[in-house]
This record gives sequence, structure tokens and C-alpha cells, in this order.
Amino acid sequence: MPTPKITALGCYVPPRVLTNQDLEKMVNTTDQWILERTGIRERHIADPEVATSDLAFEAAKVALEKRGIAASELDALIVCTVTPDMMFPSTACLVQHRLGAKGAWGFDLIAACSSFVYGLTTAAHLVKAGSHQKVLVIGADTMSRIIDYTDRATCVLFGDGAGAMLIEPGEEGEGFLGFANEIDGSGAEALKMPAGGSRMPPSHETVDKRLHYVKQDGQQVFKYAVRKMFDACKELLSKSGVEAKDVKLLVPHQANLRIINAVAERLGMSSSQVMINIDRYGNTTAATIPLATRDAISEGRLVKGDLVLFAAVGAGFTVGANLWRWAC
Repeated sequence: MPTPKITALGCYVPPRVLTNQDLEKMVNTTDQWILERTGIRERHIADPEVATSDLAFEAAKVALEKRGIAASELDALIVCTVTPDMMFPSTACLVQHRLGAKGAWGFDLIAACSSFVYGLTTAAHLVKAGSHQKVLVIGADTMSRIIDYTDRATCVLFGDGAGAMLIEPGEEGEGFLGFANEIDGSGAEALKMPAGGSRMPPSHETVDKRLHYVKQDGQQVFKYAVRKMFDACKELLSKSGVEAKDVKLLVPHQANLRIINAVAERLGMSSSQVMINIDRYGNTTAATIPLATRDAISEGRLVKGDLVLFAAVGAGFTVGANLWRWAC
């Protein structure tokens, strides 16, 4: 069976920037409060007419251009998002049509902040099975659409963005080395958007009660994220026969600087082994890992042949880790 490898990466963030100083004028918070608790300085926000499929399309286009192939060559595309343009059709359908990927099938994958890791796992197995040659995984979210900008506990955290990776067959040992994914539905109440689904359809009451925005129990999410991101990384490294010191770079989901630092410390990783760019983008949910990977490459911290560990924890709870040998 072929070994899946990542052959291209493309990212996009909307040009408008929302700084901590801007938020000081919108809600009862300060730059110092945000920075100390999250590590975030600014985040990118999409203009009102821009939707998730628009961000996804731009990231996909960059990835395809870097690989030098047409969208018509794609076999499948997976759009990882919790902010679809609409309930249906899927965002994957919209992106497929706009790209002109006429030979591709695809779907949306919803695993919150773990979505991109789950997408990579799925794409890797499609390629590994031999049934697919080119699978595009896109992580895209316009979190600003579901954030309550009167709630300082959540509005400071999130931004908008998109990233895409192309998965193709490679040689043994040069790409996908393993995964460790799990879900724990007992944590569903800790991080959710209550209204808008079949349990609580949209109504005047749900809108008035601001139930179409992200709600979270920050302390519970923090504790779970630190413990389970570490557990997933440790499990994956162990079953892959790899020690933490041999990993060139950990690219974690960028949710909170304190979570990232706590996980790295538990793994025994130095700061040079951990990619952090949360200060520039905030939490872009499914887009954080491709955005951080792009920045790592541009900074010369990830090159062909390096071992890279992707890890995330998200609402659900969802947990995911992937180990790859970087191949592009």
C-alpha cells in the first residue's frame, strides 16, 4: 500500500485585523488581560459578505498552484469546518464547484478544533487504501460569525482563516506515520453553540437569548485540553516508536498559549520544538494547524524530512494527533 504524504500547503486569512486595542473599545477587557491569559495580540476578521467557502476556496487555490495541478485532478476534497455557509448543501459542494474540481467527491467534517487533524487522518487512509491519488483537506472557519462580541470570555479568542493540504501517494517512511484520535461526548456541554440545530431550532427566543453564539466553560476546557492533548501525543509517539526529542516540530492547535506551553512541558519538548503563532491569528478553529505549519516553513523551522507532530483538542470533546515526515 502507498504511504500518504503531504505534497502542498496553501493558506489564506482575510486582510482585516482586529487587535486587542480594538477589543478594548468593544467590551470590558484590556490588551494586558488578553495577552496574559491567551497569548493573543490580534486576529483576522472576514468582511460581512465573506463566508467560509470563500476562505476555503482561496486556501485551496494556493495549494493547487503550489503543486502545479488543476482542480480537475482532485479525487476528493474534505472541508473541515464548524461554520459552514449554510446547513446544506455542504461547504465542500460549494468549494468543489467554484474550484472546478469536476472529478472530485467530498464532504464536510465537523470535529471543531480537531477537525483538520481528523481530515488529515481520513485523507491519509483514502490514499493508503489505493482508491484515491489526490485528496485536498481544507480547514476553514469564520468564527466571527458565531462569536458574541459582548462576551469578553470568548470574543477575544477567535479569528477567521483557512488552510489546505494536498495528500498524495508517496514512498514508505516519507509521509504519514500514524494517528491517535478519540472523542469523549461527556464534555459536550463544556463547549457548544446551543441553538440552530434540531434540538433548538432558530426562533425569536433563541436569538433574544443569544444562543447562536459559542458558549464555553473555560476552566473545564483548559484542563481537558492540556491532559488529552498530552495523552494523544504520548500515545502516538509510543506506538510509532518515536521519542519526543526526535520530533522536529510540534504544531499544536492554537487555542491558548498556556495550554500549548503546558503540553510541551509535559512532553519534555523545548521551545524550539513547538510552533506558536496564536499571537497573530487567535484561534481560527480548523485553520490553526495549517496556518501554523505555513509560518513554521517560512521561518525555516520545518523542512523536508523533518518529523512533525500535529495535535488538537476541540468541542465534543474531540482529540486528535497525527505524526508525519514532512515531504514538501
